[in-house]
Parts: sequence; structure tokens; C-alpha cells
Amino acid sequence: MFDKWRKYSYAAQKTQRHRIRWIAIWIISFFLVYTILTSLVFSIKVLENDTMLPGLQKGDRFIFSSYQIYKFIPAPDISSLLHRGNIILIDKSLGKKQGFLNAALDGILRFFTAQRVSLNRTEDSLFIKRLIGLPGDEISMTNFVIRVKPKGQNFYFTEFELWDRPYESIIPSVPALWDETLPFSGNMETVTLGEDEVFVLSDDRSNTNDSRTWGPVPVSLISGKALFRYWPFTRAGIP
Repeated sequence: MFDKWRKYSYAAQKTQRHRIRWIAIWIISFFLVYTILTSLVFSIKVLENDTMLPGLQKGDRFIFSSYQIYKFIPAPDISSLLHRGNIILIDKSLGKKQGFLNAALDGILRFFTAQRVSLNRTEDSLFIKRLIGLPGDEISMTNFVIRVKPKGQNFYFTEFELWDRPYESIIPSVPALWDETLPFSGNMETVTLGEDEVFVLSDDRSNTNDSRTWGPVPVSLISGKALFRYWPFTRAGIP
């Protein structure tokens, strides 16, 4: 009886259409706000491997700030945004151009999968690393420990002296006859970073890919900085 009343009642039909319209407006508004926030303000990422042991572990979840907004600002001063020792997100897919339709579909897909699935991003293109060198720094490595001469200074410092939050790294042992020209030998000749380059490393200094194999990373590939580790709760805090 109630269904028949709704079927023949103009007022009931109008109320139903009004409710559906507001639900659609709410969903679209939420989607737009969520997309803007996750594109320009923050993103949530999961560490998918053990390359950042011992301090960060596989499965840790982080809130990252987003630096996408700075691509609209000519030549940003990255040193004012990031500091040596920060945990940053490298997104190699940022160097790929995408059309409007592709970008729109990608935004919708990431929205309904909570940023877990993307048309343009894969787990192979996302890397969580520690920032060691800023533009203009001189970088060298001895026995897996980095020495940095900051731009404009005359002295070298170890990586740990330039970071006010202590962190640990895994220093592997290598065969005595290991060729020092290899990326994972523990030694590296001095590298001078360009004005748009940074140097990143894994905390696990064994055979994991980072700037020892990639070389310096363009600033344009930095997608964000880790602000907070929210999972697991027992290790929550600033990484």
C-alpha cells in the first residue's frame, strides 16, 4: 500500500528526487574534496618492502605531505621544504605525461580504491627512501657511511651529524675482494649534486636500489615527505 502511495503521489516522488539529487551532490563534492586533498595536501602510503630496516618495517603506513602544488611554482627552493634525514616518497611515474581523460579516470579509480590502485602508478614506480643530500651538496661514502659537504660550506659531515632526529642503518659485510667500483661495495667517489637533484638512500645499505644505482634523483620526482606513521599503533609517530 505504501509503495502504491509513493507511485501515485507527486509530493512523494518530488521528495524522492530531491533526496537522490542531494545524495549525488554529496558524493560528487566528497570526491572533489578528496581528490584535491590527496593531490595537493597529503597522501597515504604503505611501505611494501624491508629496504628501510631497522627503523621502518614492511607494512608500516604513513601520511605523506604532497608537493604536487609546487610544480606550478618556478624553481622552488627545495631546501626550505625538505631537510636531510627526511623520509620522502619518490614517484618515477611523475615524469610521464598523461592526457586529461587518463588523469580523470585515474583520479576516479584512486578515489574508489583509497589510493591503492592507479592507472599510471604501480608499486614499481613508488619508492620510500631517506633524503641524504640536497641540491649543491657534495656526497661521498666510506664503509657505507655517507659524508656530506653542504652547499656553501667548507667541511664534510657524516649523515648523522646533519640530522637532528637519530636513525639507524644496517651496515652489511662484504667480501674482502669486492670491487669498490660496484654500487654496493660500501664506498663511493664524491658526487656533486646539481641544482635540481637530491641524493636518497635506503636505511638497509645492502643490495637495495637507491641513488647508488639510480644516481641523483631529480627534485621533480619527489611526491611528498613522511609526516606521520600511523600504523602500527605501537610505533606511531614522526618517522
